[in-house]
Amino acid sequence: MPRDQEKDFDKYRALSSAAVVAFVLGLVSLIALLFASMLVIPAAGLILGTLAIRKIRRYPNELTGIPLAFLGAVMSGLLLVSGSVLHAVVYVTEVPTGYERISFFQLRSEKRSRDIPPSSVKELDGKRVFVKGYVHPSVDGLGPVNEFVLVGDMKTCCFGGQPRLTEMINVMLSDRLRVAFSYKKRKLGGILRVEEAMKPQSGLQGGYYVLHADFLQ
Repeated sequence: MPRDQEKDFDKYRALSSAAVVAFVLGLVSLIALLFASMLVIPAAGLILGTLAIRKIRRYPNELTGIPLAFLGAVMSGLLLVSGSVLHAVVYVTEVPTGYERISFFQLRSEKRSRDIPPSSVKELDGKRVFVKGYVHPSVDGLGPVNEFVLVGDMKTCCFGGQPRLTEMINVMLSDRLRVAFSYKKRKLGGILRVEEAMKPQSGLQGGYYVLHADFLQ
């Protein structure tokens, strides 16, 4: 087909919207290097880019945008692999020697049951544990503090309010450690205590869990 006719023909072909979205997802996939939960973005970009290429090849007279879809799929694929490897390495190496990894999922009670510690959690009392979470905004504006409430998700952290009693940990840092409020996810380690007498902290109703932390990152 002569070049002039090819240019005229291109005027009647639509740029694949799937190819455009795949390219955008490829760019946004950089965030997956920071947050493991965002690995779904490059996964979606890789799938969408591949499907876009197949559809454009199936309907070459109607659609265009293979280079865009290909670039989006390649970027997403590379970031999916590199992000997965990065987060896997971090997960394996982030727990200091002598600490046992726990999560807020282990600590929380069933949504429809009484808000008390599960029986399995009592076995953690007195153990040296490692846990990740967010500083509750009740200490925002106070500067570096050595006592605060740790919560497990950004929803509770950012909007404040009283967390469920089994979804908060009262943290007491050792003398050399201090922390200020931020939206950064924190890594802490120390001795966990499961207590029945709840002590209010930072203007919140106290929870059952107290962490005497000697590790902060």
